Amino acid sequence: MKEANETLATDFILLGLFPNLRFVSILIYAIILIYLTAVTGNFALLLLIAMDLRLHTPMYFLLSQLSLVDLALISSTVPKMMINFFSGRKTITRLACGTQIFFFFTLGGAECILLTLMAYDRYVAVCNPLSYVVIMNHEVCLQMAVVSWIGGILASTAHTIYTMNLPICGSREIHHFFCEMPAIMKISCKDTSTYELVVFVMGISFIIIPFGLITASYIFIFLTVLRMKSPQGRKKALATCSSHLMVVSFYLGPCVYLYMTPGSSHSPEQEQAVSVFCTVLTPMLNPLIYSLRNKDVVGALQKVLGKHPVSKQNT
Repeated sequence: MKEANETLATDFILLGLFPNLRFVSILIYAIILIYLTAVTGNFALLLLIAMDLRLHTPMYFLLSQLSLVDLALISSTVPKMMINFFSGRKTITRLACGTQIFFFFTLGGAECILLTLMAYDRYVAVCNPLSYVVIMNHEVCLQMAVVSWIGGILASTAHTIYTMNLPICGSREIHHFFCEMPAIMKISCKDTSTYELVVFVMGISFIIIPFGLITASYIFIFLTVLRMKSPQGRKKALATCSSHLMVVSFYLGPCVYLYMTPGSSHSPEQEQAVSVFCTVLTPMLNPLIYSLRNKDVVGALQKVLGKHPVSKQNT
């Protein structure tokens, strides 16, 4: 490759979401609706957790962090996609592109760590309830949140620095609706096979290991639940844990496909479809899953809406 053909200082061109799709405008309007639903749902969940004292527990503190991550994650990609679509402009500066990559990986890494810590929280609550308050105290919860964000930032910094220093020869067209690392690697004139191995190893750290820890936690939880004598206690434990398992499968499953399999095996359309699921659908589904299947959250919502009398008794 000729070094003279490298372009390190020019803007990129985002081809957008499924550029060859005939009725892409319908999909864009659907995503706008999903975006508004996600923002409203996560913001409402944050307000409920802040306003209702019954939700001031470790589980809901971690859930509030997850809502913050989801709000930022969907807002890091969808607004730019909408601006490009309605303005007809497809360009994105290198600075904006690097910023997107940084926030995307920061938030993605933080979510992987958070989901693992939330599984540990449920493990302690179900398997060691007498020590729950001592183990999951306020200081520990704050440390968990800090570890999640710092872990995401460290991984993201490495990915961003490498990706934004890749030489681009010829076309600057990114076959995606936002600056995604695999999409940029495909248009680079540098051999990225070694870095793909690095991405795979980091995927083990942020995807496979968390998935293994979550699975182990829930094996112990289900074994404990089976020994419970109270049907009501068994039902409550399973309802809470099943919500978390749904969120884990929705998020980690697509991540395995994107970052744990060779990039050459994915078409741009496949990568975009999986990215839409991860970055758009999942942030909308998370608050719905946790609220509709959770009596505490539903009760807090009813109280705020005035459908449930305010009681001084704790349930």
